[in-house]
Amino acid sequence: MHPPVLLVFHQAGQRSAKRQMARVADLTRHHWQGRWHPEGGYHSYDRCIPIVATTLEELREHGPAGPAFWRFGRDHRQPLLDAIGNARREAYLVRRRQAAREEQRRREEREAAQREARRPVCKDCGQKFTDERWEAIGYTRDWSKRQSNPHLCEHCQDRTVAAQAQAEADDRECQEQESLRQEAEEQAAAQKASGWLSRFRT
Repeated sequence: MHPPVLLVFHQAGQRSAKRQMARVADLTRHHWQGRWHPEGGYHSYDRCIPIVATTLEELREHGPAGPAFWRFGRDHRQPLLDAIGNARREAYLVRRRQAAREEQRRREEREAAQREARRPVCKDCGQKFTDERWEAIGYTRDWSKRQSNPHLCEHCQDRTVAAQAQAEADDRECQEQESLRQEAEEQAAAQKASGWLSRFRT
């Protein structure tokens, strides 16, 4: 990007300042002329020299901050910063960035909807899995960390595990009671047998 060149013309003899500006613009066209981008509606000035011109009369009338400057290739005068800049290109780039953001937002919404459609549902209560539960039941190379009951949500999983633990505790208690009953029966039988033996000895 080349720095802009500012030319100030003044009436000299019979040649008017405006005719001098037009002549210089024509002679330097290959340095400043941009390339039209019809899809964006702007001129691109890459590798061009921005040449801006004015006259002393225009500066006296509008002041240095007013629309006293003509950029070669444009059909109207502008304030200096506008003449140096490329408002149409900037507007096009803003629109393109907005369109890209909008497309990104739509893509993210589509991906989120597709992911939500794949979200598992609890076979017991019908609730959708939380992200944490979905991740917990996911594939892992460490089989020791795989979740039991992967078809259940976290709440139903906890309830099922608690019920299984209670059932196992009940089974152990029944086995212990059965074992105690058998021991008691064996002791009673042994005592009864020893009672009969003692009668025979007497």
